[in-house]
Formats: sequence, structure tokens, C-alpha cells
Amino acid sequence: MSFSFRNKMAPSTPLLTVRGSEGLYMVNGPPHFTESTVFPRESGKNCKTCTFSKDGTLFAWGNGEKINVINVTNKGQLHSFDLPKTVCLEFSPKNTVLATWQPYTTSKDDTAGIPNLQLYDVKTGTCLKSFIQKKMQNWCPSWSEDETLCARNVNNEVHFFENNNFNTFASKLHLKKINDFVLSPGPQPYKVAVYVPGSKGAPSFVRLYQYPNFDGPHAALANKSFFKADKVTMLWNKKATAVLVIASTEVDKTGASYYGEQTLHYIATNGESAVVQLPKNGPIYDVVWNSSSTEFCAVYGFMPAKATVFNLKCDPVFDFGTGPRNAAYYSPHGHILVLAGFGNLRGQMEVWDVKNYKLISKPVASDSTYFAWCPDGEHILTATCAPRLRVNNGYKIWHYTGSVLHKYDVPSNAELWQVSWQPFLDGIFPEKAITYQAVPSDVPSEEPKVATAYRPPALRNKPVTNSKLHEEEPPQNMKPQPGNEKPLSKTALKNQRKHEAKKAAKQEARSDKSSDMAPTPAPQSAPRNTISQSTSGDPEIDKKIKNLKKKLKAIEQLKEQAATGKQLEKNQLEKIQKEKALLQELEDLELGI
Repeated sequence: MSFSFRNKMAPSTPLLTVRGSEGLYMVNGPPHFTESTVFPRESGKNCKTCTFSKDGTLFAWGNGEKINVINVTNKGQLHSFDLPKTVCLEFSPKNTVLATWQPYTTSKDDTAGIPNLQLYDVKTGTCLKSFIQKKMQNWCPSWSEDETLCARNVNNEVHFFENNNFNTFASKLHLKKINDFVLSPGPQPYKVAVYVPGSKGAPSFVRLYQYPNFDGPHAALANKSFFKADKVTMLWNKKATAVLVIASTEVDKTGASYYGEQTLHYIATNGESAVVQLPKNGPIYDVVWNSSSTEFCAVYGFMPAKATVFNLKCDPVFDFGTGPRNAAYYSPHGHILVLAGFGNLRGQMEVWDVKNYKLISKPVASDSTYFAWCPDGEHILTATCAPRLRVNNGYKIWHYTGSVLHKYDVPSNAELWQVSWQPFLDGIFPEKAITYQAVPSDVPSEEPKVATAYRPPALRNKPVTNSKLHEEEPPQNMKPQPGNEKPLSKTALKNQRKHEAKKAAKQEARSDKSSDMAPTPAPQSAPRNTISQSTSGDPEIDKKIKNLKKKLKAIEQLKEQAATGKQLEKNQLEKIQKEKALLQELEDLELGI
């Protein structure tokens, strides 16, 4: 099916761009996963950069010799620019301008260097303007969504251009040492958040302005100052009504963390501001806005980290408890949230239905260095890329219910550098009802390796105890429930769990007393109720109990083999996965005695 034909109908799944030592090529999205004919494969290892336009209709890439631009819809080449050293590319929001950046160099006699940031007219291919941009960080100018405004940070000032006329700036925002700025998304009126680091005892601050009203002390819409900030990250919500600011110090003076210290601040364009109170100490790993602009999720605290959703009053709405996680990703429609532990964590993901706060799936994407939601809101991309990891490079496409629909492993002598979805504008893909049933897949499921904790030699022949390093906190709805004035406190929750555990122990003791035969000793890691040798008087039930115990004993032996490092077969791993269900079945039968 050709791409132009697809555009006239309902859109198909976005294409996937793959860049690595095997070259640059595109793959059709679900359900086909075949190499796309939209883009002929560019072989070789010289492709340093590539990008789609915001609406996904244009694609630009550099092959070490030229920068080429094609129209993805009709496969036609638009331009080719002689820019061999380019390492960064970006289109303006309405595809009017292509920005290119190459490393800044000075001539041998130390005269001024050659401009290294170029802005090209996409229609004509002519260079609209060249600038000197020494740093790669924040190299690209920022445009408003309708392109009437474009801004650059130059020598601690923010320069504003209107209607892509770069020969003269329309306005400038001058404060002492502006370090960073972020233009608001969405339509007019445009707003800008600026960060000025503190110096000589003066605090750092973030201010919000409305363009072009920058003059005078009362021009700012809002102002938030703080002493602990060596750098900040500023995040506008989609409706441009508020900014979240993560303020970080390089060093934690208390010595509690090598991450430095982080604080989270909320600043609204109506002048309100607040410090977001996070109930657990430790680093702030990630903060993301929901596309609704009414709530945000923060992942924070020493491991196992907490994740909490807050409303615009900075009150907690839902607490996901603790777990091995350091990242959060809302789906494009905002109806699904993925909490994940990547980098130095094992790649465990939790996929949540945000409207009902119900867990959908818990897939594991080991060694992932990259995660991205597909614009259709149904599929997820995880990848292991170089240079972060140079082994086991490859990518997987998942359905959010946990099924792997496509998997590609790069050969051991090759590397994967970048994988990305073709973008689509908001509203192209409708939001679909959430399903909890895993979608079918032809890709064989890989059981994650059962990792066993290290045991010192002196303890290896002794029974395993169930003591935990950390007490895990379960998810908790923070909204007052009907009939409940307030959510349960942490202490109340702890007491409730203790009470439930005592109740279960009493019930178990009762079933032990009623047993005809004395229980035989068993490994302590097995739950107590799996080892009572009771008879029910019903030969059929006794037979079932006996069979279940036999299966559980076999599973126990397999787990011991795995702990010694023996590689188990697939069917043996599947047996271990069934342990929980078998224990439940046994418990049900024994409670009926």
C-alpha cells in the first residue's frame, strides 16, 4: 500500500526509522514490520543524523556528504545541501524552515569562526540566515506552533524574530545572565519561561512572561526564586497555563546522595507558585505532564522509588507505591501511563490505565536505553542503542498489553544508534478503549531470566529466609473515597496489613490443627499451607492435593537447580511460572477441608 494512498484513508501505523552501522532505512509499523519502500535504504556507516518534520510528511538526513530532504507522501526529493559535517537537523513546526548545525570551528589565525547554524527555506532551498552557535546544547531556535515567533538565546539575552524574518529581531528579553528559556506550546498569546542562575548570595529564579511585555518590574506573570539550583529543567503543560521546574544542585551538601539535590516547583501563569511536597527523600528521576494539562506524574526517592500523580493544587491524587523505576511516560492521549526502570535498572515496566488506576500489564524490556510511545497510542518502542550499550543492540515493538509484536536484533558485529517513530499531528489517531487482554503475537515470548540474589558461601546450605531489604509500599488512591474523609495514612496502612497477616496466620493454624497427620518439614521458602498433610475424607480432593504437592515439589527442585546456575529448558521455566496459580489452587482446596 503506498503512503499517499494511506493518507486519503484512515492513517495506518507510523513508519519506524532505523539508523546504525547497517545504514539508514525505514520499517512499516504494525502489523507488517516489513522494510518500507517509501525510503530506499542508505547503506554505510556515515549517516550521522536524521529527522522527520513535526507532521511526519518530510524527512531529512545526512549521509556524510550531503543533507537530503524528501517528501514522504510522494517519495519526491525536495533538496540536497552540500553540508558534510552536519550533526543536527530540525524542521520548524509548519515545515517552512530547516535548521542545520555543525560543530563550531575557528580559523588558524584566531579570527571569528564561520557561522555554523544555518536556516534554509524548505520551499526554495535558499539559506535565509546563518548564525554562530558555539554550543550544541539548545542549538536550535524555538518556534511558536504557528511560526509567527522564533526565539534564540544570544549572549544571555533572548532574541525574538517574527514571521521567519531573521534579518532583524522584533523584540528582546534582557535580564542579567539568562541561562535558559522555554517558549510555551499552543496558540497566542505566547509566553516564555526564563531561568537566571543565582550569584553572589542572590537566589536563582524562573520567571514567566507574556510576549512582548518584558519591560518593568511588574511585567512578569509569575516569579519563583530558590537558592538550591545549579541547573533547572522547565516543563510547560500543553495548555501553557503552568510550568514545572526541576531545580538541581550538582552536589548534595548533606552527603545523602551522589545525584546532588533536586526540588520540584510549580509555577502558574496566574501568578501562583508552590513547592511540590514529595513524600519520600532522594533524587527526582522524572516528571511528566499528562496531555490533559490537569495533572502530572513524578518518579522520586531512594530506590525502590515512589511514583505519584499530582493535580494542579500539587495535591497527590494517586500513589503507585514503590518499585524499581526511574522514568514515566504518558501515552499521546494521556489515558495510559508507563512507569519503567531503565539504565542501571532491569527494564521492568508497569502499564497503568490512568482513568481507573488499574494495572494493565507488567512487561520486562531488559537493557533498554530508549522508550517511545507510537503516535497511535497503542504501541510502544523499546531499544538498546550504542554508544550507551554496545552489546545486544536491537529494538522491540510492543502492544501496551505486554505482547511483543516485532523484534529485531542487530548482528553482534554491528551497532544500532537510533530508532524513532514517524510523528503525526494530534487528533489524527482517535483514542481507543483500553483492553486488558494481551493481544495475540507471533513472536515467541521470552521468559525473563530468574535472577537469584547473591548468597555468601556460609549461608548457601541454610534455609532461605523471606526477609526483605525494603518494605514495599502498595499503590494507594489518595483521593478521599465516598464514606472516607481522608485516605489511610502510612501508619494506618501498615497496621491494616499487620492485622490481615495475623488473621491469615490464625486461619492457617486452624487448618493445621484439623489435619490428621503431622506436617513434614519443607523448605522455608515454600508457604506453610503447601506442606500440611491433611486428609479431607473426600478421596477425590485428597488425590488433587497430592498431585498439586507433587508439582510444587518439582518446581522447588527446578528453582534450586536454577539457583546453582543451571540453564533451564523453556518448558521448565513455564512450570516455574505456574507456581503461584498452583499454590492458590492448593490453598483453596485445603481451606475447604
